[in-house]
Amino acid sequence: MSDEMGTFRVDVEIGSPAHPGPTKLLPAVLVDTGAELSWFPAQVLASLGIERRKVWHFRQADGTVLERSTGWATVSLAGIETVDEVVFGEPGDLVLLGSRSLEGLNLRVDPVRKTLINAGPAPAAAVA
Repeated sequence: MSDEMGTFRVDVEIGSPAHPGPTKLLPAVLVDTGAELSWFPAQVLASLGIERRKVWHFRQADGTVLERSTGWATVSLAGIETVDEVVFGEPGDLVLLGSRSLEGLNLRVDPVRKTLINAGPAPAAAVA
């Protein structure tokens, strides 16, 4: 994908919430607000001790359906950290930072500067 299409990439660090300590830096991860979940290489997730917890089905643009496992990972970016359900990407799958991870990190896309910025205060229910 070309930078002219409004896409951009960021470096993301992932780890295991069950086994704090070792982490892995994934350079140039594609920011994809159209993807609900983040997709990271299965080999990297397994090497960090992240377990496969459930199976999701994903429909591709051509109509075919993919089956992928998900698990829980710590996702860190720019000094901010969250725990999120992430996809065990297989060879040939894109490495993506999806919308749920962005929301957990409280970051949003600045489309003009092609960067991530603080999303500001999160909505809260008012006390009656």
